[in-house]
Amino acid sequence: MNAKVNPLKLNALQLKTLAIFQFLAATVGGDAPEPEGARHTGLLPSPHGNHFHVGPAVVMTSDATGLGNEAVWKALERKGLIVSQFPSIAIVTKEGMDYETGVTESILHRAHH
Repeated sequence: MNAKVNPLKLNALQLKTLAIFQFLAATVGGDAPEPEGARHTGLLPSPHGNHFHVGPAVVMTSDATGLGNEAVWKALERKGLIVSQFPSIAIVTKEGMDYETGVTESILHRAHH
């Protein structure tokens, strides 16, 4: 089954932010019990210099400006993709985890050994 990329017509900043939330929730999220299919992001990582680490990936801070933008979090929450606990934690809903952003590979940089 091929999911349609960006059916909710999220803007670029919203797409990047959701992709980071998805990856955080899938790799380093907390153990807090969430509704079925939802995932907890854990606390957001702190950047150092021009990047920060998310599990095995590196994200450039220029791709993550939405993490500090409450309007982005509210837009993602309105569309049912996250439950916001701005500014520190997001709970990514099942719909949010399944949403095809189309930007994951371009913003999450992983070492290929």
